[in-house]
Amino acid sequence: MRILFLDIETSPNTAHIWGLWNQTIGINQLLESSYTLCWAAKWAGEDTVLFDSVYQSSPKQMVKRIHGLLEQADMVVHYHGSSFDIPTLNKEFISHKLSPPSPYKEVDLLKTVRKRFRFTSNKLDYVANKLGLGKKHPHEGHTLWIKCMANDPEAWATMELYNRQDVQILEQLYYRLLPWIKNHPNRSTFHNEASCPNCGSKYAQRRGWAVLQTGKYQRYQCKECGAWYRDVHREPMPTSERRMSL
Repeated sequence: MRILFLDIETSPNTAHIWGLWNQTIGINQLLESSYTLCWAAKWAGEDTVLFDSVYQSSPKQMVKRIHGLLEQADMVVHYHGSSFDIPTLNKEFISHKLSPPSPYKEVDLLKTVRKRFRFTSNKLDYVANKLGLGKKHPHEGHTLWIKCMANDPEAWATMELYNRQDVQILEQLYYRLLPWIKNHPNRSTFHNEASCPNCGSKYAQRRGWAVLQTGKYQRYQCKECGAWYRDVHREPMPTSERRMSL
């Protein structure tokens, strides 16, 4: 299974407004729509962090390059990407007359953080720091994006470091959260033998039974990532146990 870690950065929308609070912006007030400034990506198991931007490539070249990476991916890992990164890239693809990339599975780590834990903040920087995985690359804030839109070389150097660092933190967070991710794409389907659906390891310990309405299944815990899973084969269940499961 080829796993791609992905993060993008976009420009802000630019508009004429009359106030700073609770504004409704009309289309005729919009001066420039948001677009993808850059992306960073990394293949699991490889050291290189890939990067491209509208500063070093044409917008179409940049978009075609990430499209090509998605074509090769079996699974894409991101943070808030299901609602932001992927739809934004899809907008870029159709705008540049590119067909949809070949289908891939998605793992949005923000969904796992929100559903399984109660951190004070769900921001990537906060969660990663709390788990001892490091922090985002420091920058000056909103001004950095404005400078990049103006092709400031120093600003772009900072943006590249920032984007690359996000992907590296994203990968570390993925491996930390791995046993907690529900409905993870089943990696055992890429092996010819039984293995952990989350990490693909074949080393597991039998840990009791999962008793469902459909029957009784052997339960396992992966000895490498710690994820729990169950056998797909149903075990015979005595009548007394069957009644308890109803």
